[in-house]
Amino acid sequence: MRQRKSDEKIKRERTESILREIIPEAIASLSDERLHGIGVVNVVCSKGRSDAKVYLDPAFIYDDEKEPIVRQLTKAGKVIEGYCANEQGWFKTPRLSFAFDDTLQHETKMDQLFKKIEKELHGDN
Repeated sequence: MRQRKSDEKIKRERTESILREIIPEAIASLSDERLHGIGVVNVVCSKGRSDAKVYLDPAFIYDDEKEPIVRQLTKAGKVIEGYCANEQGWFKTPRLSFAFDDTLQHETKMDQLFKKIEKELHGDN
């Protein structure tokens, strides 16, 4: 039982790694040139590998551009999935969903809050 869970985890991580590598190639092959520079930060597959969340690099992308880019990638999802299947010889690929990775923004906000708290604590002494 334990071995089986480990094997499933390894397969999921391998699939994520492969997708991180080939999704940018698939995006670059699309006819919409606005999407060509979009980077993939991470891919997280569901437990059964039927779905995968693709986290995009928000660097150099304005906030007002993010939603249209996600919409366009969602529309092109089947094409990207087909590219991945063809490239890897897979019979079935995970269903892809796209979102911009906002981890760095959250970390920056947290750092600012901690600095503010520290400043207030030292200012009160």
